[in-house]
Amino acid sequence: MRIFTAALATETNTFSPVCIDRRAFEESLYAPPGQHPDTPTLCTAPITVGRQVCARKGWTLIEGTATWADPAGLVNRLAYEGLRDEILGQLTAALPVEAVVLGLHGAMVADGYIDPEGDLIARIRDIVGPDVLICAEIDPHSHLTAKRVAAADFFVAFKEFPHTDFVDRAEDLWAIAVATLEGKVRPVMSVFDCRMIDVFPTSRQPMRGFVDQMLEIEATDPDVLSLSVIHGFMAGDVPEMGTRMLAVTNGQPDKGAQLARRLGLELFAKRGTFMVPQIDEKEAVSRALAAIAHPVVIADVWDNPGGGTAGDATVILQELLARGARNVAVGLIWDPVAVQICTAAGEGAEIPLRFGAKSAPFTGEPIDAIVEVVRLEPHAAMRFGDSVAPFGAAAHIRFNGIDVVLGSVRVQSYDPSLFTALGIDPLTKDILLIKSTNHFYAAFSTIAPEILYCSAGRPYPNDPATTPYRRARRTIWPMVADPHGGAGAAEYSLP
Repeated sequence: MRIFTAALATETNTFSPVCIDRRAFEESLYAPPGQHPDTPTLCTAPITVGRQVCARKGWTLIEGTATWADPAGLVNRLAYEGLRDEILGQLTAALPVEAVVLGLHGAMVADGYIDPEGDLIARIRDIVGPDVLICAEIDPHSHLTAKRVAAADFFVAFKEFPHTDFVDRAEDLWAIAVATLEGKVRPVMSVFDCRMIDVFPTSRQPMRGFVDQMLEIEATDPDVLSLSVIHGFMAGDVPEMGTRMLAVTNGQPDKGAQLARRLGLELFAKRGTFMVPQIDEKEAVSRALAAIAHPVVIADVWDNPGGGTAGDATVILQELLARGARNVAVGLIWDPVAVQICTAAGEGAEIPLRFGAKSAPFTGEPIDAIVEVVRLEPHAAMRFGDSVAPFGAAAHIRFNGIDVVLGSVRVQSYDPSLFTALGIDPLTKDILLIKSTNHFYAAFSTIAPEILYCSAGRPYPNDPATTPYRRARRTIWPMVADPHGGAGAAEYSLP
């Protein structure tokens, strides 16, 4: 067997002012053919897992480009077309192949392309023809469009949020691909449109139990090859934005449709109950200051670079300063200009510095302070499960009893190693202020006796009922109370 693999991924917040060009991909991950590291990133696990699978089977794996940009706004047209055509050219040169296995995110939007993944997969189908297997691992915070479902044989999405299972799901993807190529199964996708958009953390109920139910069905029903909840991405203003239930069965489209519908309606019945309750910045700081056990984590959930924001809001930091908080560590604040200034000053320097709140309205005011440049790192990175998340040149500054990590590459706060990378011991701090919606939970929950989810400012469009969408349909919950109207929801199955 000859199998081609590649990865092209980012998540597009169409409301974000931070656009993505080719440099953004190169800063996060750009690995030409055969140069992907042994460690996978969030959307490139199909490549590293594929190496192991093909080595065991004695098959030939032809690696194309693997590239990922941290979430932001619109992708530059030339950047998307250039990376797309690079991969398509590599595939054409690799022909003939029996399969194409991809790592995608699924929520990309580029200038001139409302559905880049659909465009890419459809072009791949045109190149390889109708009989070659095409499959991909995707992020659940994606848009499952009819175009990409029609062009691919099957998708497998991460089940967990935080996405701690991206390697496990890549292994599932390859297991189905191998069984298909060996003639043991015939994957068929069935999709149910839940007609809703919500946030589904699996670190708490009811989503924890729902994911466990999916895993149980996969383990006990031989007809079911894979089940995925496509959460949707509410900051992506696209026509097919919304939550969908995906069932992949072994040649059983009717059974898959019934199962997807049953599970999808179960999700819909629990709408509005999934997300962790949030408090404002005043209550968050009050509770953190009153805490007895430390460190307390304050999660700035909506200034999350993982959702495409800049990650430079200062609303909570301003409240901490106003309340005289001390022994606080803050990270990560994206401010490449401030990092350059600190780098020029050098470690140990005391300088006046303005940082933060430069990217957009409703993110607070820039912080002006006399700061000590404690430490500089030209190539800083933190852990994220089995992966590594770089945040570029970084600076550790200190003022008024507060330590701040400034980064030059936007990335959310996945892991306490973001602090240790700059010489800060998070275990010695009373308060840790981080920027992430829920990916932080797996790592920070092991060190923090209390986690406060804080909704501060409006850097992210987090209320779909009032978000000024131009393309997204307004016939789903919470834009309307009962989008099903008693008539059932749309579903489709493709052989």
